[in-house]
Parts: sequence; structure tokens; C-alpha cells
Amino acid sequence: MFNSKIAGIGYYVPEKVVTNFDLIKVMDTSDEWIQERTGIVERRYAEKHKESTSTLGVKAAEIAIARAGITAKDIDFIVFATLSPDYYFPGSGVLLQRQMGMNGIGALDIRNQCSGFIYGLSVADQFVKTGMYKNVLLVGAEMHSCGLDFTTRGRNVTVIFGDGAGAVVLQPTEDQAKGVLSTHLHADGEHAERLSYLNPGSHGGVFLGTEKFGYPDQEFGGAFLTEHMIATEDIYPNMDGQHVFKFAVTKFPEVIQEALHANGYQAKDIDMFIPHQANLRISQFVQQKLGLSDDKVWNNIQKYGNTTAASIPIALCEAWEAGKVKENDLVCLAAFGSGFTWASALIRW
Repeated sequence: MFNSKIAGIGYYVPEKVVTNFDLIKVMDTSDEWIQERTGIVERRYAEKHKESTSTLGVKAAEIAIARAGITAKDIDFIVFATLSPDYYFPGSGVLLQRQMGMNGIGALDIRNQCSGFIYGLSVADQFVKTGMYKNVLLVGAEMHSCGLDFTTRGRNVTVIFGDGAGAVVLQPTEDQAKGVLSTHLHADGEHAERLSYLNPGSHGGVFLGTEKFGYPDQEFGGAFLTEHMIATEDIYPNMDGQHVFKFAVTKFPEVIQEALHANGYQAKDIDMFIPHQANLRISQFVQQKLGLSDDKVWNNIQKYGNTTAASIPIALCEAWEAGKVKENDLVCLAAFGSGFTWASALIRW
């Protein structure tokens, strides 16, 4: 048995900076309102018609591969995590594969939203540990800007999200004390609609959980995408922010403690904590709960917003580039998001 280690890491964010003051021009909000609730000052938006989720992923992947000291031809499996794929199908994994000339190898798409990178890390980790693959490319990428509601109605969601991508290359190591020590994955579908993007979809107005989404019944077909949805603009993401916050501040600490307990560590042993960049208030609450000093937590939501599956690899790469993640450091990753899903990973760098 091997452990898997992160041999290369990279990230990419688009050049276009969108500030809170830019959003004030198209919706009834304010810089103070956004910062007070989320901590976000600005975010990045990709260039429409020139960039996409997969192209952002390619740029991050190229950096990670180069830093791993290999070439794209050496990659033997791809895991791509996103909630904003280029197409409804096929997935973005094969599009990245095509762009990077890695034809023939497997490409797996992960749809676990904010927890997607850690879910993907768990999958990639198993492939490497069992010896099935030697160079697994794990990408988290998002282009949220193409699917947000830029009106006052959509401000609670729209002000939060940004575009970007992060990637790592996982390789085997014989050092059992190094690399990915463990991953921990959880979900609770009871709250699925509290943070969701319902349309287009195949539910067709059937009962989902405790709610009914009523669309005219049809003998054939469903409600994948109808004129009614478009006319009523029922085609944007929605979020019950208070409900999400309540569960996040409970599950975040729980899943972190689970990872620490599984490996015989305590919160004080963490050298760097990289939370999913969902909300600065959530990260600060979890930091306080764990008793971690500011120099042991990396937050960048202020300048990138929530980049969902990309947020952890972007933050991890930034921390590493800044010299805040060093050889032998104990690094903890944790995420909570739509589904609800939550996850953690403990890594000895």
C-alpha cells in the first residue's frame, strides 16, 4: 500500500475583477451589506465566449502538472469537480482531456458542489493507494458568472460567487507518514432544496422532499426546461442563507474533529487550516471554535468570492506559494455545501 501525496499544485483566476461597487450598478445592494454578511470585497469573472469551466481548469492543471515535474502525457486519470459544467452533458472532464491531448485515459466528473474537491480527493486518493494509477489529475473549476441572476431578486446568491480553478497532481509515496492521511465524506439530502439550482432538471413537478414544484403535467416528457420556467425566470440558483449557515457552523467543526480523531491529533496540531471559502463569517466561527490563530487559517474569499469546488485548491495553492504550507506541515481541508454535503481531509505535507 502507498499513500498519495500532492506532487504538484496550481490555480488560475480570470483577469476581470468585479467589485461590490460594480454589482451596485445592477442591483439594490451595497458594499457594506455584502461585506457584513459575507466578507467579500471583489470576485473574478471569466470572459464570456472565450473562457469556460474546462478552459479555466486547463490553465490550473498545466501549472500543477509542471510543478509535479511531469507532462500531460504522464497523467493516467482525471477527476474533475464542478457544479457549473460547460455542458449539461458530457462532463467537463473529457473537455479538459481533449484540450490537453490526454486522449484515452479515464475522466470522472464529481458533482458534490462545495464539497466537490474533497470528494474528488478521496476518490483520487483511493486510486493511488491501491496502485491503480500513478499520476491522477484532480481539478476543481467553476464559471458561476454565466448562470447568476444579476437583479435585486437574485442578489443574496449572486454577490457571493466568483469564477476560478485549482488543480493538484496526486502521486504515490512509500512514506506512510506523508501525504493524504484520511478523508471523511458525509451528506444529508433532507435539506437538498435549501441550496439548489432546480431548473433545468428532470423532476417535472413531482414531489421532492417536502416541497412541490408545480408545472403543467404533460403526458410525455417532463419539465427539463419549459417556456414557463423561462417566462417566470425560475432558472436561477436559490439559497436559504440562514438555514445553510446554521448547518455549516455545526457540521464544519464536527467533520474536522472526525479527521483529527481518526489520526490521533488535536486542533492545536494543525499547521494550516484551509476551509472552503463559503462565507468569511463561517470560517471565522469555525476558527474560533477550533482555537486556531490567524496565521493557521487561510481565507481568500475577500478577493475571489465563493468559487465552490475550486475554492479549496485555489486557497491551498496560494498558501503554499506564500510559504505558509511547508514540508511536514499538518494541513486540514474542510468543506460544507449544497446537498447538504460536508467533508474533511487531513494531509501531512
